[in-house]
Amino acid sequence: VQLQASGGGVVQDGGSLRLSCVASGRTFSNYDMGWFRQAPGKERAFVGAVSWSGETTVAVESVKGRFTISRSNAKNVVYLQMNSLKPEDTAVYYCAATVGGSWYINQVHYWGQGTQVTVSS
Repeated sequence: VQLQASGGGVVQDGGSLRLSCVASGRTFSNYDMGWFRQAPGKERAFVGAVSWSGETTVAVESVKGRFTISRSNAKNVVYLQMNSLKPEDTAVYYCAATVGGSWYINQVHYWGQGTQVTVSS
């Protein structure tokens, strides 16, 4: 699977962005899809994910209630809607694909190239 993320940019504190990740190459609906982020000087960290069917989503506590993950298997796209953004959300955001719901970094099957999100205070 090739993953192409887009939608990053610069936004003010409290603003919103929607990231998209388009998949190609293999059957998109076979994969659970997720988002990670990596802030400067920090390790890449899991943000949230959506199951292959779209029925189940998970997210880390720090983004619950602000970020929403969804997907369209018809369009081969996964989205990360980010609302009420904070400066601490500043990071490079990566989409990822895996199977079986395992989101350990070394078990991710495919990575997108990353898109920069900067939240200014």
